[in-house]
Amino acid sequence: MESSNESSRRNTLVVRKPCFGLPTGCPQSLSAYIYLKLSQLPFHLDYHLNYPDSDKIPYFEAGDCVTYNNEKDGIIEGLKKEVGDLDVGVSSLPEWIPTKVMLTTWLADALEYELWVGCDTTSAYIIYYSDLPWPIGKVLFLKKAHWVKQKHEISKDNAEVKEEEIYGRANSAYDALSTMIGEENYVFENRPSSLDAIFLAHALVVLQALPESSILRTNFSKHANLVRYVQQRKVELIGAAGTSPNDPYFGTAASSSTSGGRSTSSSKFKSKHKKEQTKEEKTYRRRAKYFVVAQVVAVVLFLSIMSGFSGDGELELDDGDLDYGYDE
Repeated sequence: MESSNESSRRNTLVVRKPCFGLPTGCPQSLSAYIYLKLSQLPFHLDYHLNYPDSDKIPYFEAGDCVTYNNEKDGIIEGLKKEVGDLDVGVSSLPEWIPTKVMLTTWLADALEYELWVGCDTTSAYIIYYSDLPWPIGKVLFLKKAHWVKQKHEISKDNAEVKEEEIYGRANSAYDALSTMIGEENYVFENRPSSLDAIFLAHALVVLQALPESSILRTNFSKHANLVRYVQQRKVELIGAAGTSPNDPYFGTAASSSTSGGRSTSSSKFKSKHKKEQTKEEKTYRRRAKYFVVAQVVAVVLFLSIMSGFSGDGELELDDGDLDYGYDE
């Protein structure tokens, strides 16, 4: 009876929108997608185009149960409990914890830096804010970029030193992973684990979403066996996308690969959630009515602050902050 209920319930992963030839351009969303694929669990893919700054996305619905990204230990740990633990038998290895730390700190920090603080921040804007009106998207982008700088304690005085530290740790992680993986198909014991999901999500965003001028992308591409590893797993888990002559590794056309179908319709997403849910979910949904008003207020406050800022103001904007490289 239990197996019958398990097979009949609808599993849905809700992520940020697809872009750069990936089912979703968000690293956290992509790692959850890959984990489910590695688990060989049938699931539907849906997109949440509202609240681009919400830390609850991605989230996974299994029947009436919902696992959010901002719950304790994150979406991957939640999926382990909900759909099965891929790490049984490998998480006890002595190399497990150091490798996990490299992936979740050194590499995660480097990708975060490239997306929000690097020389070309267009990718982050496309992934998270391009569906919003430009002033609202711009304010949310600047808010996030400022938060990232505060998190890494980056200032004008130490920016170069911090950048060297971040890229140095990422390069060390790439070297170590290249040695560990060698010619194997997975990170540990030649079998899939949650670390494969995390690393593949990182690598796919680096190789497909970051521009060719990206330092992180250039350094990753120096490791031929890591590129091979990502290519092979991408074909298996996501499917082959159309290749671009300008990209030697992957295509840039949006992927059509799904598990059980998907919808990009926000109206369909809303109607699906009219069932009774937990108090926390109801509170989350009630915020929807205030979203537009709150963002308009944010724009007004931002423009007011900018108009009154002197050179010694707390909010520091780089010369290119208002330029996303759009020529249109």
